[in-house]
Amino acid sequence: MATFDVLLPVKDGMAFLAEAIDSIIAQTFHDWRLIVLDHGSTDGSVALAEAYAERDPRIIVRPFPEARGLSGLLNCGLDLCDCKYVLRQDADDVSLPERMAELAAAFEADAALVVVGSLGDVIDAKGNTIGQIDMPTGPNGIIAGALFRTPVCHPAAALRLDALQRIGAASGLPVRYGDDFIGVLPPQRRLQVPSLAEDYFLFGQLALLAPCINLDRKLIQYRWHGANVGATKHHAQMQVALDISRSLAESIALMHGIERCDPAPFCNHGERLFDIEGSSDFSAQYALLETTLRKLVPAGPERARELAFRRVLARRDRLSMAVRYGLFASLYQVRPAESRTVRSWLLRGLQKQPILQLSPSGRLR
Repeated sequence: MATFDVLLPVKDGMAFLAEAIDSIIAQTFHDWRLIVLDHGSTDGSVALAEAYAERDPRIIVRPFPEARGLSGLLNCGLDLCDCKYVLRQDADDVSLPERMAELAAAFEADAALVVVGSLGDVIDAKGNTIGQIDMPTGPNGIIAGALFRTPVCHPAAALRLDALQRIGAASGLPVRYGDDFIGVLPPQRRLQVPSLAEDYFLFGQLALLAPCINLDRKLIQYRWHGANVGATKHHAQMQVALDISRSLAESIALMHGIERCDPAPFCNHGERLFDIEGSSDFSAQYALLETTLRKLVPAGPERARELAFRRVLARRDRLSMAVRYGLFASLYQVRPAESRTVRSWLLRGLQKQPILQLSPSGRLR
């Protein structure tokens, strides 16, 4: 049994696959197994991965061409894992050499941790740095932000395998990508997410059930290029992300015996806000949201900051939002995701991005 089993899904990923595999081989922590999960590649990716496997017995290649979406593919990978920690690695990203060592140290320092993520740089197809991964890094940051956007960068994450198994045994529902494993909703209302935001559904649920953190260190290079799902299927991805936020809110309400809030006015998936038709003042919804976060998140700076930022978004006229944002910025060091969220709303109609408009039914137009 290796300390880390690395799940690397690939489908026609020849352009960057070698660099991704090389970054695992170059780790300063050597007790790992790399499982390349092929999803029906036709571009030579399998042959390339198999050539690596011939040279390094720690690398294995497993084809799952019929797996249902990325969730199904990753679940096939989870079934193969026999390790302490499951590490995610995408076929177009680059792990920095100390990544495994840093994650292992974090897990060993706190036996309660189920998920450990990190920060990183965003790079383009040529490897040039074009941005930064912006994730919460405080002890309660992940749970505080789980309702509003994915709180963990998926390819930067590692998970404690025996903890996942214990959580699944407790609920009677195995911890799987794409499935509701909290299990408090009636079966007919449990969401299924085969792709597009399966990572958010996984980490959002785990944040409600167990300790999860992001290390305040850059351990990965996340590649952004024209073929990313966030670029090619943006509208559909935003709808799925909103469905997940609402499903999490409903589960929280049942778990804690409180009135359900609608997180839609306060979500910033993709660092953008939803334009909710006919509404610009969400003060009443904010009151329910505040009750929810006070029940969910322990008192401290992460909860205070999250409530302060979501209050900025509660009134959408430009002047009011600008004034509230200015006050927020005077009290807190503004994060890139917060700045981009507010700018995208204040400059809506002046940018090329289409407005994400919700109809009265709650669906994206």
